[in-house]
Amino acid sequence: MGRKLYVGNLPYSANDAILKQKFEEVGTVDSSKVITDRETGRSKGFGFIEMSSDEEAEEAISKFHGQDFDGRAMTVSEAKPMVPNDSRGGGSRGGFGGGGNGGGRNRY
Repeated sequence: MGRKLYVGNLPYSANDAILKQKFEEVGTVDSSKVITDRETGRSKGFGFIEMSSDEEAEEAISKFHGQDFDGRAMTVSEAKPMVPNDSRGGGSRGGFGGGGNGGGRNRY
């Protein structure tokens, strides 16, 4: 079991400090991060918590998964490793821009 947890369905008012304070109810929080929109700075409704031990992480999942947090039922689970996103190039053309000219017409 990893010590890093995914926390979803957070209220948009949540920030790093509020999330940390909530999870300190079950143990020592090494880090707390609510993911925010780059342009608006508003919470995206999810974040990550890193607990100091696997036992505390398990207890946090047991206690907080499904628990109401400002009117929203939190989702708490073990965080999955980040997978590189190769599709940022726009389409399935090996990283080159998407689009095209429609094709399918026989011009000659």
